[in-house]
Amino acid sequence: MIPYAVQRIDHLVIRVVDLERSITFYGRVLGMTVVRRRDDLGLVHLRAGVSMIDLISVDGQLGREGGSAAATAARNVDHYCLRVDPFDATTIMAHLDTLKVPHSAKAYVNLGAEGEGLSIYLTDPDGNKVELKGPVVESVIIAT
Repeated sequence: MIPYAVQRIDHLVIRVVDLERSITFYGRVLGMTVVRRRDDLGLVHLRAGVSMIDLISVDGQLGREGGSAAATAARNVDHYCLRVDPFDATTIMAHLDTLKVPHSAKAYVNLGAEGEGLSIYLTDPDGNKVELKGPVVESVIIAT
């Protein structure tokens, strides 16, 4: 039995060559607004209705992890996030372990469409990163 139900896509993270150009595009073309910038990581969070689109610069700290800019042999999307409920990090990680699904060693506090909450990362069979995100929490206890 699966110990949670997917609610919706929380956010999508896209690797970009020119961060400022992309912020302008998403703002002017799609009406998205900047929610938060993390210049130390090369990361910008944009509001996309009830969801978010995160942009990471390919030459920033996070973007360099994905290799070269998008091309035939390089990925452009870093990961996608699914909002799940209920979110019990220990139960979710035990479920993933049972299925032998690679995942993060602990839950991390991350900003998502609803605010900050715990997330667990896993990898699908093709090597794509998937984030399972819980609800917003004010007091966070991180599972180890």
